[in-house]
Amino acid sequence: MTDHTPMSKISRLEVVSTGAQRRWTLEEKQRIVAESYDGPRLVSVTARRNGLSASQLFTWRRLAREGRLNEDTVPALVPVEITSTPVSASPCAPPPSSPPQRTKAGIIEIELGGCCVRVDRDVDAEALQRVLELLRRR
Repeated sequence: MTDHTPMSKISRLEVVSTGAQRRWTLEEKQRIVAESYDGPRLVSVTARRNGLSASQLFTWRRLAREGRLNEDTVPALVPVEITSTPVSASPCAPPPSSPPQRTKAGIIEIELGGCCVRVDRDVDAEALQRVLELLRRR
């Protein structure tokens, strides 16, 4: 035998859409962060008014405090030159005293701040991003 418990009627139901991801411009993020600091407002109220979660707004506020919510953190496109020169003849090739390397397909050379970084298609993207960020700061 199954026991049934009576359920109360729902007086208000709020449907939250979890559809497509919204892309915020840098200016929108900065405006919303500034608004969240104005007056005695709660972060959750500001977030709700702008259609985002409070946790997302807290993340933006932290990034702003760390100085990472500005133009410099926006990904930038850099010029790329595709050549048919073998890897060993490139300007950032290892010195001739090192053993010759076998040319691999899919090698990418990145010259940044006088340094050269070579990666292949199996590189860990997060590790590469950290290395490039360190080189960019030099």
